[in-house]
Amino acid sequence: MNIVITMRILGLLLMLFSTTMMPSILISAYYKDGAHLAFIAGMSITFITGFITWLPVRRERKELRTRDGFLVVVLFWTVLSLFGAIPLFLTETPNLSFTDSVFESVSGLSTTGATVITGLDGLPESILFYRQLIQWLGGMGIIVLAIAILPMLGVGGMQLYRAEIPGPVKDNKLTPRITETAKALWYIYLALTVLCAGAYWIAGMSFFDAICHSFSTVAIGGFSTHDASIGYFDSAAIELIGIIFMLISTVNFSLHFLAWRERSVRHYFYDPEFKFFLFLMTLTSVSTIGVLWLTETYDISDAFRHGLFEVVSVATTTGFGVADFSQWPSVLPFTLFLAAFVGGCAGSTGGGMKVIRVLLILKQGIREIKRLVHPSAIIPVKLGGRSVPDRVIEAVWGFFSVYMMLFVAMLIGLLATGLDQVTAWSAVGSALNNLGPGLGDVSAHYGDIPDTAKWILIVAMLLGRLEIFTLLVLFTPMFWRR
Repeated sequence: MNIVITMRILGLLLMLFSTTMMPSILISAYYKDGAHLAFIAGMSITFITGFITWLPVRRERKELRTRDGFLVVVLFWTVLSLFGAIPLFLTETPNLSFTDSVFESVSGLSTTGATVITGLDGLPESILFYRQLIQWLGGMGIIVLAIAILPMLGVGGMQLYRAEIPGPVKDNKLTPRITETAKALWYIYLALTVLCAGAYWIAGMSFFDAICHSFSTVAIGGFSTHDASIGYFDSAAIELIGIIFMLISTVNFSLHFLAWRERSVRHYFYDPEFKFFLFLMTLTSVSTIGVLWLTETYDISDAFRHGLFEVVSVATTTGFGVADFSQWPSVLPFTLFLAAFVGGCAGSTGGGMKVIRVLLILKQGIREIKRLVHPSAIIPVKLGGRSVPDRVIEAVWGFFSVYMMLFVAMLIGLLATGLDQVTAWSAVGSALNNLGPGLGDVSAHYGDIPDTAKWILIVAMLLGRLEIFTLLVLFTPMFWRR
């Protein structure tokens, strides 16, 4: 374990992150909302801490090992969340406690979108923008941005890439060099954000709202500048734009890269994960719209409009709202919430267990049924015509097992704080899948639940963002052995 190199990288990243508070200072000065001092203090504290951490070890030049990469990723996400909470804690509006400030910061950076704040329409513009910005930065992963820059400072990034990029198979790079890979991902991410902001603006949002909502849409985050979320605008055009960009951002970004490089979209429809994702979205959308219409909750046009938007928003783990789906009839709230457990595709900004893992679990289950009939047969699990190594299948099952055990443990923890079963179950599911909205007492916001419950959910959000193993590996004795 190379603690010196870890300190150097952490210091550099903190100094880099401090600059993200500068736009909010400028916005505060422009709108004269009075929050500029909180951001100046937050930026100063973050930069000075990073500088002090970096200065004694600035001349160290060594390559990261795999274990160092895991440590940097986890430290950066936890430390960054704490420093990101400083402006929220210091500002007079919305006057958050330390716990609430950290919760909001972690929720933003993990792209969960769960909030403890009410009265968004009356918040300072700089605070609103800052919440959206940290969600946008967290969407692709600040570590991926850092690896495009750190090599110029003498720090390699392959180990960080392996620790950060989600999915069961992590070593497939888009370009031969990791720096170029990170840059390619961010160019695509930035281009989608610009296109989304432009579309929102043309559809009727103000320039400020268009930028803010493009951040949270492409990041699959769900933070909004209004309490009513996307429903505030009451615009079918805006909702359609949101649906399109939520779907695009939930697809594996390597497919977008190939589409850009090859000027073709054919490969999307050869990808088994993408096809399974479309199947799940179509099935859930059709059944939801049908139930809303048959139960006369809405007429056919509103059932299609609200049903489709909420399915896409919840199933992609974005969390925007145009209607309170927790009040919908029959099994719809549970069904939609269950879709968030599947989440987005691997290599996307979406949360959840990831579509590829669920697909592999289903294929493995089918294989076991076939083995009952043909015990001696060799039946491979295939994706796209290729056999999947048993090592990958084992990793997927291991992830699912640990995921369920952590879910149950945190559920018991929330129940112990006094929350009812529906609230506790949905809160853990929402946090672990980086969704945001829940059911019961957390359907609107998380401000009224006990602080102990909030800290449990903070851990759940970090576990979900780092896909569990990246965080848990630090708690194994083997990780710290020489």
